[in-house]
Amino acid sequence: MRRKETHFLAVHFFSYVDGSLRCEGVELNKIADEFGTPAYVYSAGTIRENYRRLDQALAPLDHLVCYAVKANSNIAVLNLLAKIGSGFDIVSGGELFRVLKAGGRADRCTFAGVGKTREEIAYALREGVYSFNVESEGELERINDVAGELGLKAPVAIRVNPDVDAKTHKFISTGKSKNKFGIGIDRALEVYKVAAALPHLKIRGVQTHIGSQILESGPFAEAASKLASLVTELKACYDIEFFDFGGGIGIVYDEALSSGSPDWWSHGDQARRMTPEDYAAAIIPALKPLGLRILFEPGRFLVGNAGALLSTVQYVKQTPAKTFTIVDAAMNDLIRPALYEGWHEIVPLQQTKEQSITMDVVGPVCESGDFFAQDRGIPPLAPGERVAILSSGAYGFVMSSNYNSRPLLPEILVDGDKVHLARSRQTMDDLIRGELLP
Repeated sequence: MRRKETHFLAVHFFSYVDGSLRCEGVELNKIADEFGTPAYVYSAGTIRENYRRLDQALAPLDHLVCYAVKANSNIAVLNLLAKIGSGFDIVSGGELFRVLKAGGRADRCTFAGVGKTREEIAYALREGVYSFNVESEGELERINDVAGELGLKAPVAIRVNPDVDAKTHKFISTGKSKNKFGIGIDRALEVYKVAAALPHLKIRGVQTHIGSQILESGPFAEAASKLASLVTELKACYDIEFFDFGGGIGIVYDEALSSGSPDWWSHGDQARRMTPEDYAAAIIPALKPLGLRILFEPGRFLVGNAGALLSTVQYVKQTPAKTFTIVDAAMNDLIRPALYEGWHEIVPLQQTKEQSITMDVVGPVCESGDFFAQDRGIPPLAPGERVAILSSGAYGFVMSSNYNSRPLLPEILVDGDKVHLARSRQTMDDLIRGELLP
């Protein structure tokens, strides 16, 4: 069977073959037949390839890639990454629990987040977490207290906020002085002195993270350059082991940026976006001379383009102002369009040559914000036809909810021609599990 690639998809292992959209070697219509819709489908091959290419680009550095679990925390995905050598960036005790259940190791986990509880800190210490990324002086004191109670030394790295504009959405910018994260670069040395005076802490490193979905290398280069002298001074004072440079590498979501080339890293001269090699070239000159292990925390970059949300058209509603195509997926399943104004390419599972028409693609939830596309040119769709909402492997299922009492979706991992049910669809009984009548 001849493989017929299309070039508008922003995902390497999703393609049309003989008119049918596939994930790797499996027709998505067959997955929808077996598991129903809506449903999430992930490509194992895409995740592996993303990891391989980033890891290879960073090879000049002594480095460890620590996948940001919050992007997609299904244990099948975590297990896949653990098997290929990834560490993990966690932000809760629950995420640590998932990593351990998936076969990952606590001593390859960095624990971030501004609001760690005493219980979470104790759990991570007992399991042997590699380092806590500390966000405030109050947190330093709490970690010191908990470690003392357990008779342990807690490994810490202070998150330094370099006040760099990542040029991303305001809700996912984390590296400016007005954001809630980290310690300002102007106070970092002072706070490290506080940490050094606490008896149950071991200063292990320095951490930073400037934001998410960053599509240019400039902000990363600026952050690396801005922090290099501070890291050098801290290394001399405290013999630190690592510099954790965070994550934030963006992905291509929209059709306009993904046309022209079968290589999903290069999308034409006018719409080219940062490659892993671009990213590495921008930061290695500042990071390599530090002589430290460099940690990286990619999330969306590894899994975002590896996922698709399958959905079935329920109705097509014509009004004097618009065409509404109503599907069975909803904002409770994928909230990015409503929350971040996130753009996701929407394509039919069966390829068509029909001319696009302008429509809104919306879900059944009782909110005007329940949409996946507005005023978008999409081939006409009829009730019963199926679509894929692409690039939904990150911040998709993990941010879903039971709003409107809608069961959580199944997650399916495709690896070549193998199909693995990674999560079962919730039942109606699951919806009320744990609830009690008076």
